[in-house]
Amino acid sequence: MSLGRARYGLLVVLVLAAAAYFGLPWLLRGPGPMDFGGARVDPTAHRDADPTGVPPELAGADPARRGEYLARAADCEACHTAKGGAPFAGGLAFVLPFGTLYSPNITPDNETGIGGDSDADFLNAIHKGIGRGGARLYPAMPYASYTYMTDADALAIKAYLFTLPPVHAPAPENALRFPYNQRWLMGVWSFLFNPDRRFEPVPAQSAQWNRGAYLAEAMAHCGECHTPRNPFQALNNREKFAGAVQAGWHAYNITADRESGVGGWGDDELAQYLAVGYADGHGTAAGPMGEAVDKSLSRLTPGDIAALVAYLRSVPAVASPDLPAPQTAPAPASPKEGVAADANPRGRAVYESACASCHGWTGIGSLTGYATLTGSRAVNDPAATNVVQIVLSGMQRQTPDGRVFMPAFGAAYSDTEIAAVANYVTARFGAKPSAVSAADVAKLRAAQ
Repeated sequence: MSLGRARYGLLVVLVLAAAAYFGLPWLLRGPGPMDFGGARVDPTAHRDADPTGVPPELAGADPARRGEYLARAADCEACHTAKGGAPFAGGLAFVLPFGTLYSPNITPDNETGIGGDSDADFLNAIHKGIGRGGARLYPAMPYASYTYMTDADALAIKAYLFTLPPVHAPAPENALRFPYNQRWLMGVWSFLFNPDRRFEPVPAQSAQWNRGAYLAEAMAHCGECHTPRNPFQALNNREKFAGAVQAGWHAYNITADRESGVGGWGDDELAQYLAVGYADGHGTAAGPMGEAVDKSLSRLTPGDIAALVAYLRSVPAVASPDLPAPQTAPAPASPKEGVAADANPRGRAVYESACASCHGWTGIGSLTGYATLTGSRAVNDPAATNVVQIVLSGMQRQTPDGRVFMPAFGAAYSDTEIAAVANYVTARFGAKPSAVSAADVAKLRAAQ
């Protein structure tokens, strides 16, 4: 082979290697979460107000106070608190198709928490998914979203966490099947799907939009629940915010689509839902979304809620063909009207004994608007996943309006009875009846 051909061959190899190195991640990852908004710029070249950090009301607060606000915005407590456990002490189980992960302790305990973490350690975990000592973190920790968080905001969160009482709480051992238990593989995943870059504003958008983008993407990581995933379990932003099933609950479409998303909601309705977890005619937040409202979104300032609304309004509409437009008209006041009494007698009997006193036969809550079923996306979901979940586990929320409580009926009724009442509810109050089976209920019950 001549020297010229050898050089040409080497050049081809280098070009192919570069294409694989730079092109493969893009092909697999697809567009970034904010690419639909326009070209981004380095923050130092952005002329508008800095969209990162805390709102103006807290601009003069000390780092720990700013960090508390940002930790709420990032919803840290929800994932790092086990049921009945100390806040931020970890131990919450994430039941996945390939095993179970447990969240770590992020109190400042030196042995089992983050008390020994340097600033560099903390930033590596937030931005790169690398724990102290170099251990790769699983992307149940949403570092592919947190990577957009500024160093200053991440370190303010650390300052807040270090004011918490240290709790000695070792996390249970993860139970993942091979090859998912090989942490080194997370380095490959991170190379492909973690951009490892900080937030860059979009000059073509308003200051409010950029603030909303920072809150939604870098902090609240909305896409981690509401965006479908690709076969590698990374976010598929080609269908950004189009809805997905997470932790056994359906996180619904929050794009601008009018029928299956939030395009038909008014700004005030969307703001109210984010701030208190309820909007008249659109239902009540429950499950993980209810927890996100109570522990995170409800703690944001009205200005930040408005920024989130402005950002959500701009997300391109993606239709969910499996979700019909919600039925908004109340059902008949008489149980003998509407759904035929003999169509689902078992479901009607369970509803009459356990549900009608609060939800009524019309679907309009008799005691509180939070109990209204009419217009709820969950009731208008033919899969009825969230209906089954809330019947099984109930709801306990502490809202600005006071305590909202629905008892859990998982122990009181069989899988067959819960399937029947779920099908009755969607048929009576929704746009399309569900066909939940006892086996479907058993599967959701087992995953709790």
